[in-house]
Amino acid sequence: MLQQLIESVRNYPGVASKVALAPIISSFEKRNESGFSNGDDTAVLKSAHGYDLFAIEGFLPEFVKQDPWFAGWCGVMVNVSDIAAMGGRAKAVVNALWSAEDAVSAQILAGMKAAATTYSVPVVGGHTSHNSQSTQLAVSILGHANEVLTSFAANTGDAIVVAMDQRGSFRAPYLNWNATTNVPAERLREDLELLPMLAEKGWVTGCKDISQAGLLGTLAMFMDCSRKGADVFLQQIPKPDQVSWPDWLCAFPSFGFVMTCPASKVNDVVALFSSRAIHSAMIGYVTDRPSIEVMNEDQKVTFWDFEQAAFLGFREGKQDSSKEERMLCQ
Repeated sequence: MLQQLIESVRNYPGVASKVALAPIISSFEKRNESGFSNGDDTAVLKSAHGYDLFAIEGFLPEFVKQDPWFAGWCGVMVNVSDIAAMGGRAKAVVNALWSAEDAVSAQILAGMKAAATTYSVPVVGGHTSHNSQSTQLAVSILGHANEVLTSFAANTGDAIVVAMDQRGSFRAPYLNWNATTNVPAERLREDLELLPMLAEKGWVTGCKDISQAGLLGTLAMFMDCSRKGADVFLQQIPKPDQVSWPDWLCAFPSFGFVMTCPASKVNDVVALFSSRAIHSAMIGYVTDRPSIEVMNEDQKVTFWDFEQAAFLGFREGKQDSSKEERMLCQ
């Protein structure tokens, strides 16, 4: 039943973790010195030849402890994806690693080194300390873009296109869809090159890397930034046959992007990803209505109503912490 499915996704912890960012976002200036909005996948700074991109990712201690090699791999992988989502190419990464266990540190660094080699992004420095009671990992990245994609530029009437690499599987015990390890490095690098290519062709109006909030949560972040809404058609979302809808809508894919583009460019965008055997499809439209609506056959359910509850807080909406709103976001 659609209502039950959407409620389960709305209550997913990955969605709540993004909603919790609203007070942090509101404590900073809305735009940086280069005129770009804060709150995107990366910071954007104008340079002499295009734009410098700068981002950082921190990782849950439980995840790092559970799977240290993969955590190191993800330290590079997710940062590279953030750079690509902005239309850029990654240049270098640095890390901050705190750990009391040498063996765990070695696994994390081995995973990071493997990903850095695979994506051809050098690890150029960092900070390491063994004076810690728990293992903590954060990785920062520098990139460059000739043309920038953002979450703040979707237009009413734009088509919503998703691209997710289904050639993988979940890496237990989390809903991390792994389609990168044990894959030819050249293929991964060429797949990521599609995003700056789209930016430079001018085919898409906006883009966002699908995060721990899953597809719908990421779309809500995207539309909140652009101050728009969306109509989403469930059955048009590409999904592996063996994966349930609740798991897929909450999945954190190793290669997954949601984009907006003029309707006239949908076929071109989808064909570009299809040429790399990456599943892609038009899944809906951008609307002026301040909500994310999901439809399946004759059913229609609201995933998020921005007038009733703020998401990231980039638009007008209820900003208080009422019990009703907290329950909605748990």
